[in-house]
Amino acid sequence: MKRKRHTPEQIVKKLRTAGEEQARGTSIDEVCRKLEISVATYHRWNKEYSGAKTETVKRLKELEKENARLKKLVAEQALDMDMLKEINRGKW
Repeated sequence: MKRKRHTPEQIVKKLRTAGEEQARGTSIDEVCRKLEISVATYHRWNKEYSGAKTETVKRLKELEKENARLKKLVAEQALDMDMLKEINRGKW
């Protein structure tokens, strides 16, 4: 089966649909079958996105991406500084 990636907006929408279906008395297995996701995926999404609004989730993902980019920049700068210190000491 082809692996599908869902956007945060799609995930929030599917979780809302799942909540409505469960309120009607549908089991989690049936809800997951209707949403075309696994039960494990449902529980992981519910843990991560429970009660979140679409805008909040979108902003969170943007911040996580920016944070990863900044961490990479800091790591590269630390390597550059270390390299310059070694050159300055004459160990090359």
